[in-house]
Amino acid sequence: MNCRSEALEVSVEGRQVDEAMLALLHTILLHRSTGKFHYKKEGTYSIGTVGTQDIDCDFIDFSFVRVSSDELDRAIRKAVGEFKDAMGNGTDGMGQISLEFYQKKKSRWPFSDECIPWEVWSIKVNVVNLANEQERQICREKVGEKLGEKVINIVEVINRHEYLPKMPTQSEVDNVFDTSLKDVQPYLYKINFQITDTLGTSVSTTMRRLIKDTLAL
Repeated sequence: MNCRSEALEVSVEGRQVDEAMLALLHTILLHRSTGKFHYKKEGTYSIGTVGTQDIDCDFIDFSFVRVSSDELDRAIRKAVGEFKDAMGNGTDGMGQISLEFYQKKKSRWPFSDECIPWEVWSIKVNVVNLANEQERQICREKVGEKLGEKVINIVEVINRHEYLPKMPTQSEVDNVFDTSLKDVQPYLYKINFQITDTLGTSVSTTMRRLIKDTLAL
């Protein structure tokens, strides 16, 4: 199986990291989740509904839609919080957070199940330090515009008719979906991240030039 890889990149200030990552990760998971499966007999099932919720950001001029599941939201927030903590409180920095979807392949005892990725989303995050509140306000608007573009890009990618794991039988549902949540059933996923201590000067310069150009208008 070929694993599909998609890359996104955003530049934000430190206080916007959480919201930007939540917006992108929740957008992807909204389209990679189903309602709970209710099996009547092997091979016959119905699928429950998936509720949605509009979320307004505090530090970005942006709203996004997420699955209405507190359990899923807590899991995503925990991963994003760990990512932000690992980045620290430095002025400039760079990191990458990845959302990997996989399915399990049962192995014979005593070997553990094999996890086979089928789609990976990598989000590169550049954190810049801004000088004053005026720059922060402009950044608030510009990041909102960029997130809107990224969300459209995500939806376009997901709407392509590409590989998805086939709907499993009742005995195999745990090999494809995370069935641990009571109100929604996302495809099996894991979130990883890595941190780079220093931010490339070209990235921070580009963001500051964008802000200065806006101030000059």
